[in-house]
Amino acid sequence: MARILVYLVRKDAPLRYLDTHAGIGRYDLRSEQAQKTGEWHDGIARIAKAKIPASIEVLLKPWLDALGPLDETGRPASYPGSPMLAQHLLRAQDRLTLCDLHDQDVRVLGRNMGKDPRVKVIRIDGYMALKAYVPPIERRGLVLVDPPFESPDEFVRLRDSVIAAWRKWPTGTYVLWYPVKDIAAVEDLHDGLAAAGISRILRAEIDVGLTDAAGKLSASGLAIINPPYPLFDEIKMLAPWLAQTLAQGAAPRWTCAWTAGEV
Repeated sequence: MARILVYLVRKDAPLRYLDTHAGIGRYDLRSEQAQKTGEWHDGIARIAKAKIPASIEVLLKPWLDALGPLDETGRPASYPGSPMLAQHLLRAQDRLTLCDLHDQDVRVLGRNMGKDPRVKVIRIDGYMALKAYVPPIERRGLVLVDPPFESPDEFVRLRDSVIAAWRKWPTGTYVLWYPVKDIAAVEDLHDGLAAAGISRILRAEIDVGLTDAAGKLSASGLAIINPPYPLFDEIKMLAPWLAQTLAQGAAPRWTCAWTAGEV
């Protein structure tokens, strides 16, 4: 997402960032919950302690800058969710529309984003937000759809809602996050997007190779519609390094391929 925004802000014209399932925007890694799970040890801490090749460091820099300073263990004071990452990278002329359905999360999100005139926080179902706020008046921008995947029909809702939004705004950039557990559901998502006529879809996935997952998520992916042209080559550089750095098993894997479009 950071790499996409880096390219979008190179044009002077304003853009809109729409986050359909925004969450609370920032996560305190010193909180009791973070201390209990310790998940950051296998995430940002591994990257912070790794010897990062210069070519990778250049690509990670916008994201690392958004994290802020790290302590001696590799932990930032707080971890920015997608809203705060966008807030850090966007400009004065850009706008952020941040949506979530849960009252408490909306209140916390509003506090975390501060008094930023660029930001509007809305309590609304994420899929309804796609109907309501696409296309934006700027006609440029990025839509992030990062659902909780708590419903058995989540992949179907994701596919159908994004297709409907794309038909209203076919030039926008869309990033769809998904867990890789049900392979058939993932394939149906990509096949359905392509069958709808979307001409440029990039698929990127990482599996950290958990050998005894015990319910933990080992792999996740992105379907990226209308990605900036350099993104394919950048992911092919980043993904193998990230997969190896974050590996929790003997066989980490990564994917970077076109579902539709360029080859």
